[in-house]
Amino acid sequence: MPKQTVLPAGTGKPLAPYVPGSMADGVLYVSGTLPFDSENNVVFPGDAAAQARHVLNTIRGVVEEAGGTMDDVTFNMIMIKNWADYAAINAVYADFFPGEKPARYCIQCGLVKEEALIEIASIAHVGKA
Repeated sequence: MPKQTVLPAGTGKPLAPYVPGSMADGVLYVSGTLPFDSENNVVFPGDAAAQARHVLNTIRGVVEEAGGTMDDVTFNMIMIKNWADYAAINAVYADFFPGEKPARYCIQCGLVKEEALIEIASIAHVGKA
């Protein structure tokens, strides 16, 4: 099964050997997305809601580059640094998924940069095999 790299315009160089998205057989896998600018600096330090919005906008860019919409997202894996940010992150999350919600999980963990408060990876079905 051939796979296709999904690389939106303006994507910065990743910190590790991965791509923003990879699609195979109509399924898009969006890599773990952190609140980074194009130089891998954390944006909105200390503001979990703003970081969540930035992350979800970045994910939307990958999904749209692959030909889909946020309605095509079927699963999200959410990693947060602090449970105290859970409500603020969920409020932003609900803005991006106002209708039928994707399946998801959320765990608390350390992230790759100290200032990062959230990371999300997604799966979307954007086409037929």
